[in-house]
Amino acid sequence: QVQLVESGGGLVQPGGSLRLSCAPSAPTFSSYAMGWFRQAPGKEREFVATISWSGAFRYYTDSVKGRFSISRDNAKNTVYLQMNSLKPEDTAIYYCARRSDYSTSGSTRALEYAYWGQGTQVTVSS
Repeated sequence: QVQLVESGGGLVQPGGSLRLSCAPSAPTFSSYAMGWFRQAPGKEREFVATISWSGAFRYYTDSVKGRFSISRDNAKNTVYLQMNSLKPEDTAIYYCARRSDYSTSGSTRALEYAYWGQGTQVTVSS
């Protein structure tokens, strides 16, 4: 069973930056796309960003375009979410997700992800 571990969340002031990381608890040896989702209090989980296996395809939800950047280091089996110019409305639990083996295309749909991390809290507040 694949287990994903997120890190890098915390409390930051508006306009600040954070970088989230996500890696499996054990090395994996297949190819797959990754994504980030978030869930704010009282709201449904929503798509944030996705990246293909090669990294050539990246897609973001409109509200984070120009502020967030998704990247990956396949040698380290790690995906990152660089978040700049953070706003209070970015406050949420952020989840990384992995598609099944050899599903290498990015996706905005939560149902297309097979594995999920436990989430990391991001709070943007002064």
